Amino acid sequence: MPLFDDKSPIEYDAIVVGTGISGGWAAKELCEKGIKTLVLDRGRNVRHVADYPTMNLDKWELPNHDKPSQEDLKDYEKQKRTGYTVTPSRRHFFVKDTEHPYQEVEGKRFDWIRGYHVGGRSLMWGRQSYRWSDIDFTANAREGIGVDWPIRYKDIAPWYSHVEKFVGISGSKEGLPQLPDGEFLPPMDLNCVEEKFRDAIKSTFPERTLTIGRSAHITKGNIGSRGTCQSRNRCMRGCPYGAYFSSNSSTLPAAEATGNMTLRPDSIVHELIYDEKKEKVTGVRVIDRLTKKTYEFKARIIFLNASAIASTSILMQSKSKRFPNGLGNRSGELGHNIMDHHFHVGASADVEGFEDKYYKGRRPNGFYIPKFRNNDAATKHKNFLRGYGFQGGGSRENWMRGVAEMQIGGAFKDSLMQPGNWRIGMNGFGEVLPYHDNKLTLDYENLDDWGLPTVIFDTEIKENELEMRKDMQATAVEMMEAAGFKNVHGYENSYGVGLGIHEMGTARMGKDPKTSILNGWNQVHEAKNVFVTDGACMTSSACVNPSLTYMALTARAADYAVKELKKQNL
Repeated sequence: MPLFDDKSPIEYDAIVVGTGISGGWAAKELCEKGIKTLVLDRGRNVRHVADYPTMNLDKWELPNHDKPSQEDLKDYEKQKRTGYTVTPSRRHFFVKDTEHPYQEVEGKRFDWIRGYHVGGRSLMWGRQSYRWSDIDFTANAREGIGVDWPIRYKDIAPWYSHVEKFVGISGSKEGLPQLPDGEFLPPMDLNCVEEKFRDAIKSTFPERTLTIGRSAHITKGNIGSRGTCQSRNRCMRGCPYGAYFSSNSSTLPAAEATGNMTLRPDSIVHELIYDEKKEKVTGVRVIDRLTKKTYEFKARIIFLNASAIASTSILMQSKSKRFPNGLGNRSGELGHNIMDHHFHVGASADVEGFEDKYYKGRRPNGFYIPKFRNNDAATKHKNFLRGYGFQGGGSRENWMRGVAEMQIGGAFKDSLMQPGNWRIGMNGFGEVLPYHDNKLTLDYENLDDWGLPTVIFDTEIKENELEMRKDMQATAVEMMEAAGFKNVHGYENSYGVGLGIHEMGTARMGKDPKTSILNGWNQVHEAKNVFVTDGACMTSSACVNPSLTYMALTARAADYAVKELKKQNL
């Protein structure tokens, strides 16, 4: 990709801050519309394929069979709570807590899971891709929670279609009002146990549906230079086939192909430059990650896509006479209303009767049971607002089940050559309401290595979510028992906000600058040439994975920004 060098200009039509899910889309859409764009990322450059060092390694080729050592874990005091971010095969894509510290209010856990590199978390995301419905966009107004969204499903539906065709979403159409269908590639297959579960749910709970997950994997044909999924399930290491969507394999190459993009990695944006006379932002201030030298770059429009926490931190640090509490923060809502999806609650069971059945490959996907609570009057629950969905899967135990067995000999080895028992499990993802007192603040007494304030989180789930968790476990158990599964076990594990990796809401959209930061086009109300289209912009959280919505909002905002730029309104 064309990287910034000493001969590169310092002034552009647009600057995009961040290269993850939304930043890649901002770069693509702006560049394809003829906009000369500087794309900045605070982390190192990661080249597609060339910089995926573990993409083809088997477990026995990795240190400690891909388990972190106690020495390794010293750098991941908080992230080790997640488990999966610290394994040798993928931890090079996650930051070390020792190098990028943050604080939590005592007794209130927050798991901030970050990847500082070109591509951001688009390289490590779960790839589940669902549209929101009008039920989601109208929920705040209907229930008097937070503020009303300034848009509805009809406003974003064409943009969902636009991004789905480029991303490649595999899935099955179900005709559900709470989960609109999209532009789908052929779905991945449910296995025999999951099909049994689907049929049992349909016959016993007609208002509930089990479908294959809607996943950003190419299942048929090619999209650009990207190939089809090989069912390796090594996605978080980087896919050499480009079969799953990432900025590195998809949007950034598309932006590069236009000749309009200049990429500058190792660029820590910490402030937007506000011109009091022009009443607009004229550029950004940057610290080079490696040299710690400072730079200023200018542009007519700015897209903030650094992630929900980082984009808001930049706005908070962008203080001026007009905005003493952060750019566009007349409402005082900047940094507040942090949401996530709470999970780690569900059920698992043994499944009998399919001992002669197996499956091929390691499908990087599972089944999905969409929200069935509080969709209408008939499904209203008395104890909580909003709802949840389930993600899960069925599989057979493999030879590793024998690790815990105290046996030796040929017969034991022969037994491990046979597939183990069938198991099934599912995990609920529930909506978190936008609470004003769930917030982040900046700590100017504890600075990072670049002299910038660190973040303090003050967040928790509340009574509404706690009541929902009770129902999540109960319904998971009742569905598995209704299917006739054995040894059904409900569970609830520990959870802290952020663990769902869907943090959002810190610079929310709204209709009124007195109660929100952004308008219906993702513009900062009081600085119209600044657009925020990552998770910071969200007004509520729904209960589905949000990345597809970030993409659609970004494409929509970029289209609007270019039209306004050409009209000289920005």
